[in-house]
Amino acid sequence: MKHSKRYKQAYAMFDRQRRYELDDAIKAMKAFPAPKFDESVEIHFNLGVDPRKADQQIRNSIVLPHGTGKTVRVLVFAEGDKADEAKAAGADYVGMDDLVEKITGGWFDFDMVITTPNLMGKIGKLGRVLGPRGLMPNPKDGTVTMEIGKAVNDAKGGKVSYRIDKFANLHIPSGKRSFPDENLKENIKTILSAILRDRPATLKGVYIKSITLCTTMGPGIKLQIASATMEAKS
Repeated sequence: MKHSKRYKQAYAMFDRQRRYELDDAIKAMKAFPAPKFDESVEIHFNLGVDPRKADQQIRNSIVLPHGTGKTVRVLVFAEGDKADEAKAAGADYVGMDDLVEKITGGWFDFDMVITTPNLMGKIGKLGRVLGPRGLMPNPKDGTVTMEIGKAVNDAKGGKVSYRIDKFANLHIPSGKRSFPDENLKENIKTILSAILRDRPATLKGVYIKSITLCTTMGPGIKLQIASATMEAKS
């Protein structure tokens, strides 16, 4: 894979053998040459779970205290009073059959989908197109709910959903490079706490194998796992 000059410069600016404490990793990342846009910051985990086992699936959602820095376009499948509630909460798109038809036709100009439980049967056929994009509503991440207003507010206010992939990796947005260091740190600590809570009760052995902090265009900085977990508990 060919990397840009900026990436190569950043790659040479930190110790790739070192496992950084969170504060130091954020400072090192902020020192990288910056592109012309405000990069997203992500935290990546490799876990010691077996994604093939139902009791070791990691899937959840959290609301970041300082948001993601991204404007989230929320689509809500709802009818009657719940549709009104969604609109009042600021949902970008609200409807039912009309939205199903648009999505079936290849329209995906939205970032999150929320629905009431009674409509899951009607939108189930969208699973084949929404599922691969990580957009299919699911009770586990709070997107199938009767509390439509709260769900929309959470989505607009910095809610992120995550799900383990087949290689036992998680990739979770943590904010923007322009965020103050302390805000990024608080967001990341919130994520770390959530991942620790998600540890399957049946898992034996090492849970977190690696934690990496990176920006959209930059190299990954490895975190010291013991220190990071202590930060999450503080």
